[in-house]
Amino acid sequence: MSKKRWVSSVAVLAVAALLFTGCGSSGGNSGAAGDKTGQNAGAADKPQGKLTVYVGFQEDHAVAAIKKFTEDTGIEASMIRMSAGEILAKIRAEKDNPQADVWYGGPADTFVQAANEGLLQPYQSPVAEKIDAKYKDPDGYWTGVYVGAVGFASNKDFLAKKGVEAPRRWEDLLNPAFKGEIVMADPASSGTAYTAMYSVLKVMGSEEGGFDYLKKLHPQVQQYTTSGSAPGRMVGMGEAGVGILFAHDIIKYQEEGFDSLVLTVPEDGTGYETGSIGIIKNTKNEELAQKFVDWALSPAAQELGKTVGSFQNLTNPDAVGPEQALNLSDIRMVDYDVVEAGKERQRLIDKWSAEVKK
Repeated sequence: MSKKRWVSSVAVLAVAALLFTGCGSSGGNSGAAGDKTGQNAGAADKPQGKLTVYVGFQEDHAVAAIKKFTEDTGIEASMIRMSAGEILAKIRAEKDNPQADVWYGGPADTFVQAANEGLLQPYQSPVAEKIDAKYKDPDGYWTGVYVGAVGFASNKDFLAKKGVEAPRRWEDLLNPAFKGEIVMADPASSGTAYTAMYSVLKVMGSEEGGFDYLKKLHPQVQQYTTSGSAPGRMVGMGEAGVGILFAHDIIKYQEEGFDSLVLTVPEDGTGYETGSIGIIKNTKNEELAQKFVDWALSPAAQELGKTVGSFQNLTNPDAVGPEQALNLSDIRMVDYDVVEAGKERQRLIDKWSAEVKK
């Protein structure tokens, strides 16, 4: 073959290849363009970004909630579990550069303090319309997800050894048999403990009377824990005789096999938390945070707790609460003013630290 004919043949093959490729590309690009358009449409439908949630209730419940939220919405989320007081301190420290988007769980009075300090931003969830007004902020800074009353956890073996009955009134905790045997959390770090402390002030009829009682209680206390639920486990393991914590956490430990635990609720009155949810101010993912709030207030999300050992009463009237939960109508509840408790929270904690714990 001559060089001229060889070059000509190559040219023909090259043109044919280009034509083939062009035809393929035309069909392929059309398909690719169609695929790309479909992908873009899907991307547009799928929420963008990732949420970070600070959680104030039990960790197993928190893990299950974050996983279910992502399954239900397609929104990626991660969580960090802390006590309510720790969450407030962290949000306060990060206010100029928020590292989380949502605060989920923990007593509402802590949320009230956060809102008063300008650390939360309001959101009126349409799901919240069904929730009783006493369980939500009128401006939408926080909305209640669950309710839990303060109770006493006593160790059966300890009671038998001391020959005493489980405490049924706040005054019973001053029994000499309980000296150095009571555990409760520190109000500075724990929303549970602050709820208990504020409840005492109400039961005793005044701030002065309440602090007189707390000063008498102090020598009875073996340890102030960071976590509000920790006393229940300590009592269940025989490390202490009596614990002060939320009744639903005591029930949780009983269900987990701590048969030594006895639950009593103070007959002279007890307080309660409204476990809440709110959006952290200046979140970088406001739309996603709102979706999380909507989800958390829904019946399905609230009912998730009972599947992982959380036995609070629920705020959404369409949600079916756990069978193990206390019947709040059978309990003598104090007039727990969430707004006042939140407004006075830091002052009362500082006073407790200065006059009681010292």
